[in-house]
Amino acid sequence: MERGEAVSEKRLHLRISQSAESAVRTGHPWIFADSVRECSRSGRTGEIGVVYDRNDRFLAVGLFDAESPIRLRVLERGRGCRVDGEFWAKRMDRSVAARCGVVGDETDGYRVVNGESDGWPGLVVDRFGDVLVVKIYTAAWMPWLGRVRDELVRIFDPTAIVLRMGRHCSEAVRREATASSAGRGVSREFPLSDGSVLHGILENDTVPFRENGLCFEAEVIRGQKTGFFLDQRDNRRRVEALSGGRIVVNTFSYSGGFSVYAARGGATRVVDVDVSAPALEAGKRNFDRNAGVGGWACSREGLRADVFEWFRETPPIGCGLIVVDPPSMAKREPERAEAIRQYARLASGAIRQLRGDGGILVAASCSSHVSEAEFFESVLGACRSSGRRFVEIERTGHPADHPSSFPQAAYLKCIYLRLG
Repeated sequence: MERGEAVSEKRLHLRISQSAESAVRTGHPWIFADSVRECSRSGRTGEIGVVYDRNDRFLAVGLFDAESPIRLRVLERGRGCRVDGEFWAKRMDRSVAARCGVVGDETDGYRVVNGESDGWPGLVVDRFGDVLVVKIYTAAWMPWLGRVRDELVRIFDPTAIVLRMGRHCSEAVRREATASSAGRGVSREFPLSDGSVLHGILENDTVPFRENGLCFEAEVIRGQKTGFFLDQRDNRRRVEALSGGRIVVNTFSYSGGFSVYAARGGATRVVDVDVSAPALEAGKRNFDRNAGVGGWACSREGLRADVFEWFRETPPIGCGLIVVDPPSMAKREPERAEAIRQYARLASGAIRQLRGDGGILVAASCSSHVSEAEFFESVLGACRSSGRRFVEIERTGHPADHPSSFPQAAYLKCIYLRLG
């Protein structure tokens, strides 16, 4: 038996609906619970499940999750395979090789593994200098974390590997811990919880790393996602190129990444707006550590405020560039319509803050339930309603280290507009 595999003597076999078969054949990595027509037995979260089609031919193999609406996350389709040490080693080597040439020598903060689109469904790995952060979105990865850790140590020899968990995953782990205390749970190689250190020693919760020659910190234990929004690296670089001689307002600023790039790009002043005091403090630290070596002629202001209220209550300040990059506005499909309206509200508020002679709006969305077309139209509609002329500069999506191979993975979109 392969170490770390939660299996019984008989491999779990599944049969699924005809529509689900078609989806898997065309590359979709999820099999939902309501698509499962037959299971050979009661499956356990974390074990390998094999799917056969209605003609009894092999279709796919994946990680089974007994509690999730996504009942099976596909690891391989179309051909049988043995999920053993060699399988995981080759898959990790493939993911790491795909990052070659993606980031330059002045960057050691990037995504190493990007979930389903890298063949690791429900798992991501981010690198911050000598520290790696593994985030899992399904408890099905729990029995396999020892294997994931070993592969990362083999390739990177990091000082530490930190585990982060999505909310649903954390809840499932807590339920299992309760069952284990009653003698009903599955034994693990080591105790695990959100923020656990899987390998090495983490000397500080904030980990320094470099991005395009700038220095930042990632809050790997308690920060959002894995501690820093690496997916906006390319957009930060674009903002840098547009910031010369401008006052730049960075709303939903979090740890101030856009502001630091704007300052290096020649902005005269940057303003961070965020509802979180700790986020603003992190933004100041990031700004100060770079200004000290960059010698910028740029000032920074941090404003603690709800961005919607700030837009409503603040008179136009005539900034030259404004970034609107909110957290996900639609975490579930029923929230989609309201999210589209909120994106339009934000764009309208941002437009009012821009000066009339060539002010630039940078609007981004990370809501996978809102399509590119819906998001871009909400922003463009706000521009039209403002009565101001505008020219579209560019639209962007995912950076190369965050590939998206199926519709639900394509969450990031950004639009650049110059208004008159």
